Amino acid sequence: MATADAGQSPLKHLEGGGGKGTWGKLLDTDGETHIDRNDPNYDSGEEPYQLVEATVADPLDEYKKTVASIIEEYFTTDDVGQAASDLRELSSIQYHPYFIKRLVSMAMDRHDKEKEMASVLLSALYADVISPVQIQDGFYILLDSADDLAVDILDAVDILALFLARAVVDDILPPAFLTRAKKALPESSKGVLVIQTAEKSYLSAPHHAELVERRWGGSTHITVEEVKKKISGLLREYVESGDTLEACRCIRDLGVSFYHHEVVKRALILGMETRTAEPLITKLLKEAAEEGIISSSQMAKGFSRLAESLDDLALDIPSAKTLFQSLVPKAISEGWLDDSFVESHGEDGEVQNGDEKMGHYKKEIVSIIHEYFLSDDIPELIQSLEDLAVPEYNPIFLKKLITLAMDRKNREKEMASVLLSALHIEIFSTEDIVNGFVLLLESAEDTALDILDASNELALFLARAVIDDVLAPLNLEEIGSRLPPNCSATETVRMAQSLVSARHAGERLLRCWGGGTGWAVEDAKDKITKLLEEYESGRVVAEACQCIRDIGMPFFNHEVVKKALVMAMEKKNDSMLDLLEECFSEGLITINQMTKGFTRIKDGLDDLALDIPNAREKFSFYVEHAQEKGWLLPTFGSSVADGSH
Repeated sequence: MATADAGQSPLKHLEGGGGKGTWGKLLDTDGETHIDRNDPNYDSGEEPYQLVEATVADPLDEYKKTVASIIEEYFTTDDVGQAASDLRELSSIQYHPYFIKRLVSMAMDRHDKEKEMASVLLSALYADVISPVQIQDGFYILLDSADDLAVDILDAVDILALFLARAVVDDILPPAFLTRAKKALPESSKGVLVIQTAEKSYLSAPHHAELVERRWGGSTHITVEEVKKKISGLLREYVESGDTLEACRCIRDLGVSFYHHEVVKRALILGMETRTAEPLITKLLKEAAEEGIISSSQMAKGFSRLAESLDDLALDIPSAKTLFQSLVPKAISEGWLDDSFVESHGEDGEVQNGDEKMGHYKKEIVSIIHEYFLSDDIPELIQSLEDLAVPEYNPIFLKKLITLAMDRKNREKEMASVLLSALHIEIFSTEDIVNGFVLLLESAEDTALDILDASNELALFLARAVIDDVLAPLNLEEIGSRLPPNCSATETVRMAQSLVSARHAGERLLRCWGGGTGWAVEDAKDKITKLLEEYESGRVVAEACQCIRDIGMPFFNHEVVKKALVMAMEKKNDSMLDLLEECFSEGLITINQMTKGFTRIKDGLDDLALDIPNAREKFSFYVEHAQEKGWLLPTFGSSVADGSH
């Protein structure tokens, strides 16, 4: 409430004046009351009051104005530390996703220098000031507003795609974010086009990380990849020389105080890999902390990042968890790791409430699997798994899926095998599948108490995974080597190897569950062969694409790629490449499926060459063409030579 300016009449409805249907003023008189300011008894408090309209500030609007000035100042000063400090002082941390939108949208309309500065600032703020979830939310808001940005900025789609690719390369956005965002956005939106451009033009190119980081060239900042190389180099030199002062100087000279958590993480891993180096590593980290070179927040962040990746690290360093568990209390007691680390992590470095998190995950996946057995809806299941956002638990999902299927009828067993094909490449790595089967086999004796024929059924699941190209025969050897010798689980693996090597193994194993109502791989193969033959005679690309779409099994499109390439070699007809080009540009065949198809050809080149003498020569041409078009993942290029010796 505010006092009205002198001379203004008060609002009638607040004055309490009489009128029709009212009781009138208290002590109403005939004459009007007049206040004389010249009267010696004049009291300004007797002046009538009036409500005047006051605008209530929207906290989000206030936040946006404040961050706009922070960004402007950053573009002028290039002071990452100051920008981070200013942002940290803001109380409205829930609005940080809008900072990302404002930073990127302001940089998009400026020179390459500012674009590079924006990317560097995002890397600096990641996890320390802005949480990983907020980074993802901010980029989603950006993608959602891509249509509006395109109105003001001509090449908005390409610039935003580059920002997106850069965020993936700089490890502040997980690649899975692109898939999730694409599904959440309207198909016709510019945001989807941005994601497709990022995937095809930037993230699938050979040496894409280096190209993306250099794209806005002329930066005064060192790139993330260069920093990682320098950190690895200085740590190796330190372990050889033992010169702590020189190593501290090198860390300081990097000039990236916001990225010191990487020094911590890499140093700890080096100490685990080379046990003799551990005393030197702990000495360096202690010295760097005491000298104020590595801040307490960066030290804790380095430990946290390592804690999160311990499961993966344990595959290369079996004792990683034990070593880490012994190191945490030592670091805290010596004063170079803040004891607040224990508040979010246990004394042993494991995230607290891990059992609770695991229990919640298991409960969720049981209902997801039951729903799948009822609906036979693979895309829905994949979406549900992606929504859970815990890919490190993928092996646990596989174990639960097969355990539940084994206790049901052949229909569910077939559906479980089909689902493994769908999950492989799309969201599960071969490593996830291998680890899942190891978990299964380690608990095989317990499973056998409930399921009489567990050993035979597990062998069928393993063999079927090989036939479906989910596992390679060598993976069976790897699984066997990770099990105790001469146990029942090892015998199950041997049984699977025998099934795979038997005559007509492919056909038998594809029908091993008795041709249940689950989808049969062989039927799809027949349909693919027919549609490719029809395409070859009619050359109607649109019709062939529709047939592929009608099969409705996008996770099996690598078979389309494989058969199309074989047919092109046999018939000496390269028009198949036109079909693959259309399928790729429409997003009908993903880069993962395309790569898997080419990989399957590469793995079978020796056999192909027996029937098609120039198979290697033709395949080399197809690979070169595919790489030029951006069809293949960068990892494929490094292994081509292995398959074409």
